[in-house]
Amino acid sequence: MLALYDIRQYISSLGIAADDNVYIGKLDSKKQKSIGVYSRPTSGPANIAIGGLECTTYDTKPVSLLIHWSKSKDEAERTAYDLFEKLKSVTSLTIGDTHINYLRLMVPEPQDVGTDDDGVYEYVIWLDFIYQRK
Repeated sequence: MLALYDIRQYISSLGIAADDNVYIGKLDSKKQKSIGVYSRPTSGPANIAIGGLECTTYDTKPVSLLIHWSKSKDEAERTAYDLFEKLKSVTSLTIGDTHINYLRLMVPEPQDVGTDDDGVYEYVIWLDFIYQRK
């Protein structure tokens, strides 16, 4: 299993936001210049190989990244694209002891979702972590 906590650690290691500004789950008072890592709901059948789970070599973890940045549209956009480019450029990845076979970006670019109630600009990146089952 690939846990959100482990993905959070990986996103934090990219150096976009300070370690204590990368979080999972709900954060009641989001700090500016933070990134949220969330599970993304999906639908459809489970991927199970013929022969059952013991023959299934990979699984998928759908994730949504919320870039909650600043009151500067330009700064927020540049940060979101910086993270997006880092994710696009991955050539090899292991998170914890889980080998990641493939990062599938589910959007063509970071999605502008406007501002929160305090006027902080936010962007969202959807991606799938395709990982080696153990």
